[in-house]
Amino acid sequence: MPELLTSILIILFVFLIGLVVAYYLGYKSGAFRRDKFWETELPNHRKEAIMKSRAVLGGHFSEQLAPYLPGFDYLPTECRFIGKPVDFIVFKGMDEKNIDEVIFVEVKSGNAKLSPQEKNLKETIEKKRVKFAEYRVPEDLTKKRDFDFH
Repeated sequence: MPELLTSILIILFVFLIGLVVAYYLGYKSGAFRRDKFWETELPNHRKEAIMKSRAVLGGHFSEQLAPYLPGFDYLPTECRFIGKPVDFIVFKGMDEKNIDEVIFVEVKSGNAKLSPQEKNLKETIEKKRVKFAEYRVPEDLTKKRDFDFH
């Protein structure tokens, strides 16, 4: 009986060692295949990220330069860049000190489309839900005060 128990323990021990070795080899094999995959794919991912970044930067750059580009219908001196939710507000006639129109301009390049927020703003403007508001700073905040620097 003790020989049988010893044999079972030896077989169990060998099985566990085999299991650990198989796990280790599988892990190393998987890590090797993963590393080989990324070795070939990483340059493609980097190139794609750089191209997207360039496109975004080029878009931002061209947005701000738009008033100076051919075909832009408004005077650059009458344009104010705000960026979001629309690129420019044009105060037509501002140079002559007689603003007769306010125009919201969104600059797009390539196949870019209006975002949902831009579409919503366009609809709001087209429905003439636009107004002028004036805010007055409270006088007690703008009064000159004597300060004691002691």
